[in-house]
Amino acid sequence: MSIRFTAKARRGMVALTVAAGLALGAAGCGGGDDKKPVASAPASKGGGSNPSAQEGQSQTPLAELKGPDGLLLQVTSANRDSGGFVTVNGNLKNDSGKSVVVPVSARGDEAEILKHGTSLGGATLVDSQGKKRYYVLRDTDGRPLTTTDLTTIESGQTIPVFMQFPSPPTDTTEVTLQLPTFSSGTIKISG
Repeated sequence: MSIRFTAKARRGMVALTVAAGLALGAAGCGGGDDKKPVASAPASKGGGSNPSAQEGQSQTPLAELKGPDGLLLQVTSANRDSGGFVTVNGNLKNDSGKSVVVPVSARGDEAEILKHGTSLGGATLVDSQGKKRYYVLRDTDGRPLTTTDLTTIESGQTIPVFMQFPSPPTDTTEVTLQLPTFSSGTIKISG
């Protein structure tokens, strides 16, 4: 009987974890005030006056972080959500004339993140005003809440990416984004 109870409890925890992950994902996609750009919606709402962050190809990036071998991380948005986190969206682009492997060091060196493959898990937000560093959030299994399974990027290819961090205090609107092997860039947080 205790095995049956344990199995039911485990299934319940898995369902709860999946539901929480979906809720966080839905919150990260926007879905609220139509007056602000949606963080990662596939198309613009309404008459096209509010492009989503991933459509922001024509937008001027908030920051460009240059990486090794012609890699370029263009930050298109940094939105503070009411759930207490900041979602940074952007594009990882290969500006070189050859295929480039995303550096393994971009995932950072924390043991928990190393288990989950190549990602942008080594990214941090630095609040110089508050003298704090914010690391990429993790789910209950230790997976980083960022784009994962990054491997080779072909010449000229662009991949949409995201990273989620704990939110700095609301009076902090400017932070520095750091990613191992890439240059740093100052970005403004909206919301």
